[in-house]
Amino acid sequence: MPEQRDKSVAELVFDVSERTSTLIREEVELAKAEVTEKVTKLLRGSAVGAAAGVFAFLALILVMEGFAWLLNEEVFDNSWAGFFVEAAIFLLVAAGAGWFAYTSVRAGSPPVPEQAIEEAKLIRETIEGEEPASEPAAPAAGTATPPQTPGADA
Repeated sequence: MPEQRDKSVAELVFDVSERTSTLIREEVELAKAEVTEKVTKLLRGSAVGAAAGVFAFLALILVMEGFAWLLNEEVFDNSWAGFFVEAAIFLLVAAGAGWFAYTSVRAGSPPVPEQAIEEAKLIRETIEGEEPASEPAAPAAGTATPPQTPGADA
């Protein structure tokens, strides 16, 4: 391989563009792999959770049927009041489970390829030759910024 001093500008530009293209392809593959892994974990957990839910639901039906008959026999004098008490309990449990499911889904989605995004930011900073830029300070609460007029430099 010839030394760097012997290469023409065209060859150097070609090398840079080829390496950049390879780097971008590898980053896209990393992002795909990351998203695939996260989606697979989400699907696997969802399937097992659904199966567990089905079995728990079937067991709950039997337990609640027995509890309703126990309430009817020990507390109420009729055969229907225990079932209404249980219906209210079911509605409370359903509301709690729905809230838990909502918060869980919001916390787990969307599956973002965080590692690939971080790598892309580092690569961009390296290519541009800059230090990571710090965020500009926001104005303090209660202070107003003067309005800018078009064409005027502040």
